[in-house]
Amino acid sequence: MSRLTDLIAQAKAKDATLGNELEREFRALANRRAFGLNFERHAPESVELPGRPVRRGDKVRVLPPRGSMDKGDQRLWKVNRTHKQDGTRLADLTLHEAAEPEAQTVAVEDLIVVAEMRDYIYPGLISTGKVERGGDKPCHTVINGENFHALEALTYTHRGKIDVIYIDPPYNSGASDWKYNNKYVGDEDVYRHSKWLAFMERRLQVARQLLKPSGALIVTIDEHEVRRLGLLLEQTLPDHTIQQVTIVNNPKGVTQGYLSRVEEYAFFCFGPECQIYSADDDLLTVKEEKETADGLARPRWKGLLRSGDEAQRKDREQMFYPIWIDPKLGKIIGAGKYLPLSEEPDFSLSNEHGHAVVWPVRKDLSLGRWGVGVDTFNALVKEGYVALGKYDKKRKSWGLTYLTEQHRKDIDSGTLRVLTRDETTGVADVAFEGAATRKIRTVWHRTSHDAGAYGTDLIGLFLGNGRTFPFPKSLYAVEDALRPIVRGNKSAIILDFFSGSGTSLHATMRLNRQDDGRRQCICVTNNEVKASEQQALKSDGLRPGDPEWEQWGICDYITKPRIKAAITGQTPEGDPIKGDYKFTDEFPMADGFAENAEFFTLTYETPVSVSHNRAFARVAPLLWMKAGSEGRRIDSLPDAGWDVADTYGLLTDLDAAAPYIAAIEAKGGIRIAYIVTDDDRRFQSVAQGLPDGVEAVRLYESYLTNFRFSMGR
Repeated sequence: MSRLTDLIAQAKAKDATLGNELEREFRALANRRAFGLNFERHAPESVELPGRPVRRGDKVRVLPPRGSMDKGDQRLWKVNRTHKQDGTRLADLTLHEAAEPEAQTVAVEDLIVVAEMRDYIYPGLISTGKVERGGDKPCHTVINGENFHALEALTYTHRGKIDVIYIDPPYNSGASDWKYNNKYVGDEDVYRHSKWLAFMERRLQVARQLLKPSGALIVTIDEHEVRRLGLLLEQTLPDHTIQQVTIVNNPKGVTQGYLSRVEEYAFFCFGPECQIYSADDDLLTVKEEKETADGLARPRWKGLLRSGDEAQRKDREQMFYPIWIDPKLGKIIGAGKYLPLSEEPDFSLSNEHGHAVVWPVRKDLSLGRWGVGVDTFNALVKEGYVALGKYDKKRKSWGLTYLTEQHRKDIDSGTLRVLTRDETTGVADVAFEGAATRKIRTVWHRTSHDAGAYGTDLIGLFLGNGRTFPFPKSLYAVEDALRPIVRGNKSAIILDFFSGSGTSLHATMRLNRQDDGRRQCICVTNNEVKASEQQALKSDGLRPGDPEWEQWGICDYITKPRIKAAITGQTPEGDPIKGDYKFTDEFPMADGFAENAEFFTLTYETPVSVSHNRAFARVAPLLWMKAGSEGRRIDSLPDAGWDVADTYGLLTDLDAAAPYIAAIEAKGGIRIAYIVTDDDRRFQSVAQGLPDGVEAVRLYESYLTNFRFSMGR
């Protein structure tokens, strides 16, 4: 190892860039686990940025001539300068990081800017449209851009603020539709799996910075990468509790190999402080709760006698203890101390009050154990959460039931409520608030999760004109996945950075309608054109970045029209959407939703333009999102030197600090006060004058620092 360290030091002395790269790879190898998931951390991907202006210092590729079917020169070139000649803008290029120098001059229109994942970015957003039907509700956002870079942008606006991340990444099955739906690398690539893992790991490492400790990550996948993904999640999220769910999404089955596959999978990664809520349906069994004559639904109490594994007395000595009851009143008095294994129980035991004793006896008449300890049992008795059942002549014992820990959490959260307590026994009468709820199982088998009927066909209803999207999720499956995590949080923030057609945003709007919620969803997609259509567009002389090309991309052709149609209740042609929503909330699709959504395209700024206020119009949406994506946005620099919107304010002239602070105090409900200054002392002076609860954010230092030290590198 010392020899390698010396060699790396020598390499650094001759070529600092090469030396740093070697050191990074050496550290990765040195930290590699002896057990677990080992894979190559491949060189970061690069992404082409059609439409991005070519600037000096950019990395670019030279496009093939218009109309050509060739892949073109895939090498990266650096732009040294741009200039005009005979009315044509030209760029002088040198080959990027080449062993042998090479240069050429190319027309700027024949270049496309390339960003590598290792590059620092300074993002902005340009609005490309909005739909407003939700009044003062927070605004859902759809971002068109490379999702790794969009995640980095969100580290400024939403670090530690996201309640749920739901993603449906490429399954790496080799299908050649849209890249982020199934294909990531070719099915013949020998590094296919490790490239996919490196691709996913980079994004998960940034995404985990966005989650609250009480948040959860949900990742859907099929059999191609499920085993590797499970290990990757364990290594990336070591402090999370991870459970795998099997979802029957294609009851007809797809024959692959020997068996017919009907399912896909979802990993639920629960943060260390995550609390989930019960749902109306456990998604597997027939509902056990029944409505009674009073119209209320009540939970099924669990038997106190332990069943299944480790149910014998010897398995948990301290859970074999006597329970005193009053048989005449049907009342539980309490539990006594546990009986050591060396002693035999006395079944005829009674006390001076005539109280009888109950011991845990199994159906086969062997000695069992109770499901909770003595202290817990006595606490439950005081709360009225244990009930005495019928006498069993065969076992010469009494039945006992209790409310499970999940039901007790549901009482605390308001899902369950205690109606009364019996005057004699003290046992609580507990009913569900609204619909009966229960704990969701890890196998889901519901008609509503059919991806064909409630994914593909549903999108067809909204978009019309034969628009299709391959392998969309069932709307109701996504809704069911989100519900147990956000049910008790009406202001939850949900992120999907592999958004595709926008099903997660659609599901969020459904959830809001069911309980008058104000949840907001952030969707990140790209505008990649379907692979089968690219050849025809190329033959017509079109390229990425041309409006005639971009109109067929995922975001413009599928995602935006789908979200607009869902909110307005009308197809892109203006016709009412036919059909009704089904299952949890049934109503005509033509009713739409009382929601707001805005669409953005990710931009790439320079730190100089940002710090000199020349990029404010593109940074402005990020400031608005950081303050909650709610209400009016300050889109231009204020003439008065300050402005206060609904949730945040902006101060550009520190001499106007007094009226700025006064306006914030008068407005109320302001979350963030942005202060533009290079002087830290003056910033602190203004910040100290702000009302309590208002966060002071210094521009543009906070923005530039966030991306200068991005954790995604």
